[in-house]
Amino acid sequence: MSARQTAVVTGATGGIGEAITRRLAAQGWSVVMVGRDAGRLRAARERIRAASPDAELRTELADLSLLTNVRALTDRLDPAGIDAIISNAAVVANLGDHTAEGIQRTLATNHLAPYLLLRSLGESLAAAGRSARLVVVGASPAALRRVPVRLDDLGFADEHPRGVPPSFHPFVAYGRTKNMNAMFVYSLARRLAGTGVTVNGAHPGIIRNTGLGRDAARGLLRAFGWTQWVNPFLPGPDAGADTPVWLATAAELDGVTGRFFVRRKEVRTAPHTTDDARLDLLWNESAQLVGLPG
Repeated sequence: MSARQTAVVTGATGGIGEAITRRLAAQGWSVVMVGRDAGRLRAARERIRAASPDAELRTELADLSLLTNVRALTDRLDPAGIDAIISNAAVVANLGDHTAEGIQRTLATNHLAPYLLLRSLGESLAAAGRSARLVVVGASPAALRRVPVRLDDLGFADEHPRGVPPSFHPFVAYGRTKNMNAMFVYSLARRLAGTGVTVNGAHPGIIRNTGLGRDAARGLLRAFGWTQWVNPFLPGPDAGADTPVWLATAAELDGVTGRFFVRRKEVRTAPHTTDDARLDLLWNESAQLVGLPG
């Protein structure tokens, strides 16, 4: 049996998620790589093993936009063998793009999946008396101040921000889900306080080669995605992996929980992400959507 520490990384088939996995493997961690495409999972695993031949990697196939897949993944993962979970998977989908379960895809992937996965496993870890670190990869707190979560419209049915071209509305919705990530970090950390399970958030920076928006059909969102994909002046995925990996592994962060970091520095997020009443509303609405108690 391996004595290595084990991390679960979602969105591990490319970009920041692959870089996170590669860094953890290089540090001797065993990594469970979660992705929605079997071919991309195999290719990413091969690239990482080429860099670290002794890497201990396991792949888990799951489409995190589908709650049935997230529940099945949760059931397959043994909390007794988990030391860290890094929730990295994210998409920017058109507002009318709904999953087979009837949930808007950006909301399902970016917020409901980590809510269900990390809440379920975090509660199991705490109940078992285990120590573990949960890390949620978010986005820029400064930019997100302008796009508070609309608690009466989590699925973006009425997402028509004034002054924003329609083709860029999906990116506004993406920003709202990233604020949901920060709110979830604070809420879960509060509920797991006093256990060995910590919960923190991180902004990886504006990074090239993440692929966000590149699959959009048209307009400014598509232009943004391809510009980000090829822009040589933006830092690469390894830079984006630095703070999430540090949060998962650094000895000086033992017991640190309920905080948000940018470039390894703690920062405050917008007041609308820390208000207790808003946190409880989002928690309860999310619980109802995923079928968990509030």
